Amino acid sequence: MPVDHYENFPVASWLLPARVRPPIEAIYAFARGADDIADEGDLSDAARLHGLARYQRALDDIEVGVIPAEPPFARLGEAVQEHALPIALLRDLIDAFSQDVTKKRYATVVELQDYARRSANPIGRLLLHLFGKTDAESLAQSDAICTSLQFINFWQDIDLDWRKGRVYLPQEDLARFGVSEFQIADAVVDDHWRELMAFQSARSREMLRSGAPLGRSLPGRLGLEIRATVQGGMAILDKIDAVAGDVFRHRPVLRKRDWPMILLRAL
Repeated sequence: MPVDHYENFPVASWLLPARVRPPIEAIYAFARGADDIADEGDLSDAARLHGLARYQRALDDIEVGVIPAEPPFARLGEAVQEHALPIALLRDLIDAFSQDVTKKRYATVVELQDYARRSANPIGRLLLHLFGKTDAESLAQSDAICTSLQFINFWQDIDLDWRKGRVYLPQEDLARFGVSEFQIADAVVDDHWRELMAFQSARSREMLRSGAPLGRSLPGRLGLEIRATVQGGMAILDKIDAVAGDVFRHRPVLRKRDWPMILLRAL
């Protein structure tokens, strides 16, 4: 489907069977719309929370079998009914986006993982649900992949998030490596910063590797999609490492020329 935002990874990619693309598109449109309310434009915090409450009310309706007429809720309601998608996972997404409005700092990596549990992991779990692959091991591996991808997105967007008043680097890690928020504000890349970013990259890479067996255990095109997504995450980390963590002057993004190698590695 066409998207209006830069995306690291495929959305309803051609790698997936055609039958699951419509529900994935519906989930994406719902999540993207809610995330935009939390992130984009110059709305007040109160207005953002009001807009997100509308998404929660739509989920209330869908849960009792009433499909709202307006997009993106209509398509999502149809997908939920047709595929018995867990509403709780969709509620987690809205909860995480609401937290983005009110919480600007994270004390520990545990706090950040809890955020990712609601902001990223539901997407992987919904995808597995569409394929009927909901055993404990698959869900745990999916969570590892999705949490890692969320972290990777934080590291590539440190400068963008700072402009929105947010710092996702855990405060405990800033203290451990002797980095202050003034360095983020002034884009100061010294040895302390490089060590901090190398640590974040290594931790994210290990998490991604721990979930990677999911791509080998899933059959056919779904397994290929997961493997390509993992390789996309690895490529972003390679770009961060290549510039020694200077994501201010060299924001790492995937470009068209990167995808042939990503696909080759996935195959």
